[in-house]
Amino acid sequence: MLRLAREGTTEGCDGAGAGAWRKSRRSLANGNCVEVASAAGDLVRVRDSTQPGGTVLGFNSGLWLSFITDVRSGIFTVRA
Repeated sequence: MLRLAREGTTEGCDGAGAGAWRKSRRSLANGNCVEVASAAGDLVRVRDSTQPGGTVLGFNSGLWLSFITDVRSGIFTVRA
């Protein structure tokens, strides 16, 4: 499940019980990273840290965990 909120809002990705936004411990000092937060129910919210008022993506926690597992396993190739 993927939800996309309207720009400038967290509509559809926010709600009661939403957690605080947090950055990865591996974030670069230049600020180019994403932030994640838990939301009501089974939702994980994701946004661009350089545009905190911009678009918010919402994923169910199973899909998010699958993505994180794949990232950690090296399945994605980083191109220079």
